[in-house]
Amino acid sequence: MGCAVKQPLEIEQGATFKFKINWFQDDEITPVDLTNYTARMQVRSEVTSTTVLLELTTENGRITMNGASGVIDLYVSATDTAALTFTAGVYDLELVDGSNSDVYRLMYGLIEVSPEVTR
Repeated sequence: MGCAVKQPLEIEQGATFKFKINWFQDDEITPVDLTNYTARMQVRSEVTSTTVLLELTTENGRITMNGASGVIDLYVSATDTAALTFTAGVYDLELVDGSNSDVYRLMYGLIEVSPEVTR
């Protein structure tokens, strides 16, 4: 289940944000069974910032996982992206295995918000 992948993300302000991730075992063929996993992702202006600009979790419904298929979906509604006031930041996505509390950092990187013109 290897090292975290560096992946830049872009959110278009005022538009629905969706991003799909397929998580595989080290053989890159077999999906990781995500049954009983939870996930969390925070966006901050910089790594050391104490202020969370945007949070996606399985608890707040912005991250869903499809069990044995290894599919993780990130989702932020158009209403919520319209309310974003930042233009750039950093993020990482962590998955927590509920059975043994292992934490896996799946991906990380820069995130940009493309400002909405049409409102």
